Amino acid sequence: MRSPVIELEEIRLTLAAGGGEVNILNGVNLTVFERETLAVVGPSGSGKTTTLMIMSGLERPTSGRVAVAGTVLNALSEDDLARFRREHMGIVFQSFHLVPTMTALENVALPLEFARNPAARDAADAALAAVGLSGRAAHYPAQLSGGEQQRVALARAFAGHPRVILADEPTGNLDQDTGGRVMDTLFGLSRTFGTTLVLITHDPKLAARCERSVRMVSGGVLAMEAS
Repeated sequence: MRSPVIELEEIRLTLAAGGGEVNILNGVNLTVFERETLAVVGPSGSGKTTTLMIMSGLERPTSGRVAVAGTVLNALSEDDLARFRREHMGIVFQSFHLVPTMTALENVALPLEFARNPAARDAADAALAAVGLSGRAAHYPAQLSGGEQQRVALARAFAGHPRVILADEPTGNLDQDTGGRVMDTLFGLSRTFGTTLVLITHDPKLAARCERSVRMVSGGVLAMEAS
């Protein structure tokens, strides 16, 4: 039986707005297991991305418990959260978030160098090879297609062999064919490295590729179902 790697317990998030407080998340309970692939689906504004931000520690809940890889994130400082993400997580966004003045290799190596990994360049080389971009290592983002840029972002996310990958609409800026190839790469890397994958998506076909789907509505988990 697989162990839990992400645990959200009674997660609530309330933000101040001009007309008063707005409830973004309303008691979210969710467990994601080791090596599981989980799709989080639902309409815009349902809390999907906010839930992913809570999982990553990039957003702090108003109340509730967040535990990832056995560590309670609520208790960590911002510096400790940054270190924790470097060691245990990879995050892939819809926008590629590559540094335009750095080559593909330098972009992938950057978080490893922040983590003081002495083999950062070698690990980055291996990660680019894993996404089929060895021949583009010296190219800058502006010299790469959208699909290639997202594959560089995948290489960066997987380069440190994290336990968890969080992906927020990773094909949202890509055409259907390119997005399909990027998702093939994402799922292939997840299988190869035994990584837990949480995927935010509006695409039912992508959700169906995951082992399990969670539907969110109005800041809460409405239902869970096997894909």
